[in-house]
Amino acid sequence: MPDRAPASHLPLFAALAVVIVWGVNFPLQKALFGQVGPIGFLGLRYLLVPFCAVALLCWRFGLRWPRLDRAEVWPLVRLTLVGQGLHLLLSALGMQGSTAFSASVLLACGPVFTLLILRLSGIERLSRGQVAGVATAAAGALLFTSDKLLSADWQASLGDLTLLLAAALFSYYTVASKPLIQHHGGVTVLGYGSLVCTLPMLLWSAPSLAALDWAALPGWVWTGTLWQTAGGGFLGWLAWGWANERRGVARTAPLIYLMPLIAGLAAWAWGGEQFSAHKLLGAGVILGGVALAQFSPSRPQPGVTAAPGA
Repeated sequence: MPDRAPASHLPLFAALAVVIVWGVNFPLQKALFGQVGPIGFLGLRYLLVPFCAVALLCWRFGLRWPRLDRAEVWPLVRLTLVGQGLHLLLSALGMQGSTAFSASVLLACGPVFTLLILRLSGIERLSRGQVAGVATAAAGALLFTSDKLLSADWQASLGDLTLLLAAALFSYYTVASKPLIQHHGGVTVLGYGSLVCTLPMLLWSAPSLAALDWAALPGWVWTGTLWQTAGGGFLGWLAWGWANERRGVARTAPLIYLMPLIAGLAAWAWGGEQFSAHKLLGAGVILGGVALAQFSPSRPQPGVTAAPGA
């Protein structure tokens, strides 16, 4: 019995490690932008992504990869171009115009957008608690960005709005890809989707990659990009999924609200980022609203199911 106790805590430790990695990745990504720019970073990332995707699929399936039904190919392409490609592009552009801490807080609004998409799709009706959470998160977002709006810092405000749009796109991907994930599993959808996105993202980033002085790039740029892609990306999502499976989503999901705290501490310690009182208050209101919206009991719409590939 005693030797089983430490093992029972492994999913918790894995989830906490993933949250720490994801939090630290925000200031790390901001530092990488300072060396290669946001589009150059995406280009470097997608030079590595296909190797990670192939390794993931081979690890899970060997050389016998699952086949998709013909009707599923276009939904997969469309969803991954939006949920992985456009989401990552807007996240990078938004963070370039904002800060690491702001990016971590605003991207954490994803569950709120997920609820709104479910409501607009007729899949789920929002309970009073969920409506209150959505309203609270919206008020927090307004408070969080009020200093930029009042000072007419339109570039920074546009960066924050772009981050919110990125969060909304990923929420759409989360809802619409559920039938594919239920049919083929998360590894298949992540691996195939990454391969689908590789060519468009490399073509988009080609001018930025061509403009880089490759010989002058510090070694940590490659190490940091590899860590962002393989460590925080592929391995992180695998570990997070494993922790959810072992501990349950309800017990694991709240840990994600530690991510902005970790991102803020890392940005302060390594990047010298400063936080005003109203900024911290706004972040707290946002995360409180998101938590209320996510964990309040829902009201399913009777007789309505999600359409495959929606």
